[in-house]
Amino acid sequence: MNNYEHSVNLDVSKCIGCTTCLRHCPTQAIRIKNGHAVINEKRCIDCGECIKVCPKKAKKAVCNKLSEMSEFKWKIALPAPTLYGQFENLDDVDYVLNGLLKIGFDDVFEVSAAAEYVTAYSRAYLKSANIKKPVISSACPVVLRLICLRFPSLTDNILPMLPPMEVAAMMAREKAKSEHPELKDEEIGVCFISPCPGKASYVKNGFGSYKSKVDKVISISDIYFELISAMDHNDNIESISHSGMIGIGWASSGGEATSLFNEAYLAADGIENVNRVLDQIENDNIPPLEFIELNACTGGCVGGVLTMQNPFIAKAKLKTLRRYLPVSQNFLTKEQQESIPEEFFFDEIPTYYPISRLSESMSESMKMMSQIQKLRKQLPGIDCGACGAPTCQAFAEDVIKGVASEYDCVLKHRQILKEYLELKDDSSDSL
Repeated sequence: MNNYEHSVNLDVSKCIGCTTCLRHCPTQAIRIKNGHAVINEKRCIDCGECIKVCPKKAKKAVCNKLSEMSEFKWKIALPAPTLYGQFENLDDVDYVLNGLLKIGFDDVFEVSAAAEYVTAYSRAYLKSANIKKPVISSACPVVLRLICLRFPSLTDNILPMLPPMEVAAMMAREKAKSEHPELKDEEIGVCFISPCPGKASYVKNGFGSYKSKVDKVISISDIYFELISAMDHNDNIESISHSGMIGIGWASSGGEATSLFNEAYLAADGIENVNRVLDQIENDNIPPLEFIELNACTGGCVGGVLTMQNPFIAKAKLKTLRRYLPVSQNFLTKEQQESIPEEFFFDEIPTYYPISRLSESMSESMKMMSQIQKLRKQLPGIDCGACGAPTCQAFAEDVIKGVASEYDCVLKHRQILKEYLELKDDSSDSL
């Protein structure tokens, strides 16, 4: 279950081992070895924090290229609602959608439209009996992997519903088959235009037994300039948008939660804040809540590392854009809301080796923990990172696990050397 294909890679030739990424990784997945960063794939959650902070651009996201869509006969674009917040003076999302058709796509299906269906069914789910609360949103793949790795006790709280990207892919394929029955499944290509590498990892790995319906993931930054060139505001554009305020609101933190029309919610963004909230939920240290929306990126998806615009500016642009839209263009009937389609759910939560586990044996884990605490007390406790680990606690764990040497701590090594020299001087004086 740990064979996970990541979308955040390291270019060793550019890395200078500066420890910046080391200090910002939320799962302590990075160490400095032999003068450069090393990423522990079992701990990495593809949040992209290391990409944001690396001064040498040594970390990069791995996505597909637009040219790769040429292998499909029918090409469908799934624009994330974040895409609409990247452009200056945009007053109609149809300019973006028509632009996507101009650069080679045969059809466009808005993820924001699918988000409105997910919102409606989430409202119905929250009314269900015998569900564990607070219900945690399943929209952010980085948060899902973080929970599975670091907070496995909270997996039962996860909303068991597919994220809007997957719902959009499913509905787009159904639409293509209905309108073009001559097309074979393998001839239909679905491409998600993503604000973050976490979505690319979701597509590569699926979620539990669920396999993604998306074929390719292209970053917003890769398609941005080509799309700008194709967006002519003087053209008579076709009206093809089918989403409203609710769907586009999903791009920003709080957009999903507020659309549920339920005041007992919490919305947090930024991976450090997400970590704190999950820790409080696990310790039962939060007030009674119905729903919790968590976004790994600051500001929500608008803060994704693959975007072009400052997240706060993008959020302001989306707020202006939403003023001219209906609340939703995808309302469900009362009968539809009472029965959530089975295809909207995923069957299982993936299981990973918990990153906090020291050994398969409980007795061995307790023994190692005692050794770690003993060594930790001998360390300076300043979390300088010079040893190649983010904290003294992490360094102590590495030493006890046998992947680091006690002498890698520069200050401790200096102290030992000093004591040795003093002992040597004392021996010389006695002679």
